[in-house]
Amino acid sequence: MRTGSEPTTARSPLRLRFWLSVWGLIWAAAGTAGFALAARPGWAAVCGALMLIVTVDLFMVLRHIRQGPHFQPGPDVPPYDPVRGSGRPRHGH
Repeated sequence: MRTGSEPTTARSPLRLRFWLSVWGLIWAAAGTAGFALAARPGWAAVCGALMLIVTVDLFMVLRHIRQGPHFQPGPDVPPYDPVRGSGRPRHGH
């Protein structure tokens, strides 16, 4: 059953995201270096931008891991109650 609160109650496998970020960081760094050495500045810039995005994601994942289980609710935490009604404000009443 969908409650409409899935984005706020979603759980993320942070350790998996950490290792995928490390893997992506390695490949983005290698791509940046490789394309720079091959005199392909456009592709080196794209890989450099990707490396920046992966680095930011890596730091965010580490921050969430360090925050502990308070921000990573377990399966025993029930989802929030769904909003009743249409969800739109009533005008004129």
